[in-house]
This record gives sequence, C-alpha cells and structure tokens, in this order.
Amino acid sequence: MVAGAPGHDQTVTRALSYRPDVVVIDVDGGQNGALGTSQELTTRLPECRTLLVAGSATPDFLRLALALALRVAGLVGKNGPCAILAQGVRKVAAGERFIDPQLALRALCSAESPLTSREREVLRLAADGTPTREIAERLALSVGTVRNHLNAVSRKTGARNRIDAIRIARESGWL
Repeated sequence: MVAGAPGHDQTVTRALSYRPDVVVIDVDGGQNGALGTSQELTTRLPECRTLLVAGSATPDFLRLALALALRVAGLVGKNGPCAILAQGVRKVAAGERFIDPQLALRALCSAESPLTSREREVLRLAADGTPTREIAERLALSVGTVRNHLNAVSRKTGARNRIDAIRIARESGWL
C-alpha cells in the first residue's frame, strides 16, 4: 500500500492508521522535520522503519542522520536511479540499513563544516538575499551581531566577501 502525506502531523497520523513497514520521507521538506518525524515514528510505531530521500541534504545532515541509527534505517538520493530507491525500500523493509552509495561518498569525502549553527542560519538568510537588518530582526539579534557572524563566516571559509562565503559554503555542502 502507498499513501502520501504533506507534513509531519499528517505523516504520523497516516502511519499510525495504515501501520506500514516503511515510511519514505522527503528530506527537502525540512531536514529537522524529517528527523523529528522519524523519531516520533520510532517512538509511536517501533515496527515501522524510516527511509529518507535527500536531494539537497548537506554532508553534516547526512552524518547526523547516519548517527541516529534508531531513527533512520536508510538514506537514498532524490536524483538517483529508481532502482536505488526500490533497493533501499526492500532492504529497509527486511530490517537492514541502506545507504545510497553516492550519498555515503558525499558525506565521507566532504570536510565537516567549520561554521556554527547560528553562522549557517545567518548565512542561509543572507544567501536568500535577506538584508542584514531583516536577518537581525528575524533572529532577534543586533545588526552588529549579524555582521560579526558574517565576518566570522568569511574568515572561516577564507572568503573575500559575503558572496564568496555563500559560494564556498554551498560548494562545500555546508548550506
């Protein structure tokens, strides 16, 4: 049986109703939400296994998901061959763990992010074109603190400016 559900609450509700062997969650809807849904399913429906489908997951997220063995049984790439997804579902349903080889390679070959979670948050908003003052308002920070975070990011990445820092962070998989 296959069912779709948008969002955390509906996914958990449907899973509790249908009691599937495997729930496939799209990570691109929100990495923290995907892990939270997986955790809740593990708690409320322990016989159900979770397979995450990641298109733009960062290497740091992949490492975190892999470290949470009880929450996530498998990870596959969104843009990979359908055969990999099918193989992942079969393995996870059989009680095994499955990691898409391309995702595993990406996680293993990339350097860990030197940025703090707050620096990534500030940089992500800057990358979206959000002005410094608005970043400060959204995150309840002073404008000076936002500038300090952006300067720290530039220093840590060796960037010449904010645009260069965004490029480096994206290419490194830190954003």
